[in-house]
Amino acid sequence: MTLFRGLPCLVCLLASFIKTTFADLPTPRLDVLQPAGVVAGNTVDVIVQGNDLDGCETLVLGHSGLRAEFLKAENPNRLHFKLTASGDVPVGTYDVYASGRFGITNPRLLHVVRGLTEVLEVEPNNTAATAQAVSLNIAISGVGDGNNQDFFQLPLKQGQRVTIDCWSSRIETEMDATLAVYSATGQQLAANSDYYGRDPMIDFLAPADGTYFVEVRDLIYRGGHPYRLLIHDQPRIENVFPQAITAGQSVSLLALGSNLGAGSQDVALKISGQPLQQKGLTFTAPSDLPSRSGFSFRVHPMQHSVLPTAATCTLIGEQFLPLDTDPVVMMVTDGPTSIEQEPNDNKEQPQALMLPAVLSARFDQPRDADWYTFETDAMGGQYGFDVYAERIAGRCDPYLALYDEQGNRFFDLDDYGHRINAFDGHLRDPSGMTNLPPNKKIRLLVQDRYQRGGPRYQYVLSVRKAKSDFFAASIHSNPQIAGTNVWQGGTAHVDVVLHHVDGGNQFPTTITAEGLPPGLHVTPTVITNDTRGSVVFWSDDNAAPWTGALKLIATSKHGDRELRHEVRPYTRAFQQSGSRPMREQMVAIRERAPYSLRIEPERISVEAGQRAEVKLVVTRHWPDFKEAVNFQTLNWPGFLQLGNGTIAAGQTEVPLSIQVQQNTTPGDFTVAVLGQAQVPFHKYPDEKNRPNILVPMTSRPVTLTVTKPVQK
Repeated sequence: MTLFRGLPCLVCLLASFIKTTFADLPTPRLDVLQPAGVVAGNTVDVIVQGNDLDGCETLVLGHSGLRAEFLKAENPNRLHFKLTASGDVPVGTYDVYASGRFGITNPRLLHVVRGLTEVLEVEPNNTAATAQAVSLNIAISGVGDGNNQDFFQLPLKQGQRVTIDCWSSRIETEMDATLAVYSATGQQLAANSDYYGRDPMIDFLAPADGTYFVEVRDLIYRGGHPYRLLIHDQPRIENVFPQAITAGQSVSLLALGSNLGAGSQDVALKISGQPLQQKGLTFTAPSDLPSRSGFSFRVHPMQHSVLPTAATCTLIGEQFLPLDTDPVVMMVTDGPTSIEQEPNDNKEQPQALMLPAVLSARFDQPRDADWYTFETDAMGGQYGFDVYAERIAGRCDPYLALYDEQGNRFFDLDDYGHRINAFDGHLRDPSGMTNLPPNKKIRLLVQDRYQRGGPRYQYVLSVRKAKSDFFAASIHSNPQIAGTNVWQGGTAHVDVVLHHVDGGNQFPTTITAEGLPPGLHVTPTVITNDTRGSVVFWSDDNAAPWTGALKLIATSKHGDRELRHEVRPYTRAFQQSGSRPMREQMVAIRERAPYSLRIEPERISVEAGQRAEVKLVVTRHWPDFKEAVNFQTLNWPGFLQLGNGTIAAGQTEVPLSIQVQQNTTPGDFTVAVLGQAQVPFHKYPDEKNRPNILVPMTSRPVTLTVTKPVQK
């Protein structure tokens, strides 16, 4: 992480967006980075466009080899920078933030490649007659044309095999790109859409010497969205097998793709009619990934589905780029791994599994059905199951079914994951557990929901005796695009989403923070028997302006096991849909909040079935803010009840009576309320006319320790 140029003088306020309530205080938002890519060792002029970007003369960049120089502002929301990628920046995608008067924005993605020539699209190129002439091994930065298309002409030799790969969704633009290749006579030779998620790719074999035309357009002819078009004959990796590796071990992989170079050989597998090559590779799995429940990546995992998702939020593993080309997702486990053995296409020939089993497999052909069998132990009990497909960038939509010895189907698993507010972790992978009797043979079926098959339809199957665990992810509280900014003396919060594994929801999870600057605080937040909580950042009145990265840590005690996992940060990808991972949780502190709320005391004990008596205190920081503050609960579990209320104008506090239901499980619960008030504000401090706007503010939280009712 590198921060360039000092922050400009900070005179502003920023907004926290909560639930579906929107404030009119400025909240910086980064909508467009154009061009959205650079070749390592090169410099490009980029345009940053968004909203409330006043004073954003700084770009915060996701690698120390990236640097930016502010050039000019056409207007407050359209800024120009000179961006340089040093020659040692690895191939990958990197988060880019703008930072200025109103705080830090959401990130946008910058795509760094190597071995290609950087080319800018030149208009007019909307017809074959005006097609832009290009050569091989280039990265074209373009912008989709409304009600039109872009053409590029490329000379090729007979038998020359090239990859034509359009990056749009994978660099977080809303262009739904389609590709087509035409001969010099106008005959369409190839076309594609939705190959990598929503992005198209064509693996093209030139049938003769000549000039070929590549067409790029938006599916519904929208304009203004950037794209990156790569045309090259470098190696392209489709996938590797196996995709599940034991931590700390090295394994030999077989890569499928094209133009794989020395040591490759042709195989009898095809995709879209084009033959594939195979090449042996070696991968060493990091030894510490399972213990820290981590997932690392070089290219943001955006190719898993048509809309960006948080698909990898429940995956332990690592992404690597074999031959420094396309990313491959590897699942890493702390136990043994195996591979599918054919024939296992019917229930009379199931493949036997030794538990715990983690097995790499593939639906080899359409209507392939993969059958397995295992035997429960002498105790029986809860068994856990996962099929990893979307999480490892596989293309299948698998389901899982269990059968008893009489052939009766008694258990099914299908889609899984949470879709909460801005966070979209719902995916097409089965995950869950069920209770099984002791000493019984169980048959297990895995099949694609649409009975597809072929080289792209890989999956990993996990079967185990249930062992509780969890995954934790965070996302900004605004359901749309936003960064996380805290006002001096005020607060901001992020949503934390928990995916519990094999009954892990019975154990409380505590969220804390590391790397906080002086003056910024996080109350340890306990989430008990729930999938969601709110972690509140609160700032001292005199906290210095700051922009930087910090970590949220989730800990939980499951019996005699102490679990400690990093909370994986996510952000909204598009304004109304899609979420994707970030490498770091970025936070900024800016100037004085108009008011702040706190619940006193910060911790209190209460018996289940009783009421907790606390008070809500408001501090009005701005002299001209004297109005009432309304409040409501913020993501409270259903067994804690508090009605809406108001701190009247001129008042500083009100009592709160929190009803704890009789059947509430004893434990700690950390909760906050959301305040809303009409505050006089104008974007320019010297403006005398300061109309009221609605400003939400989260309170500092209270931790309720619920105890068992006293027996009478």
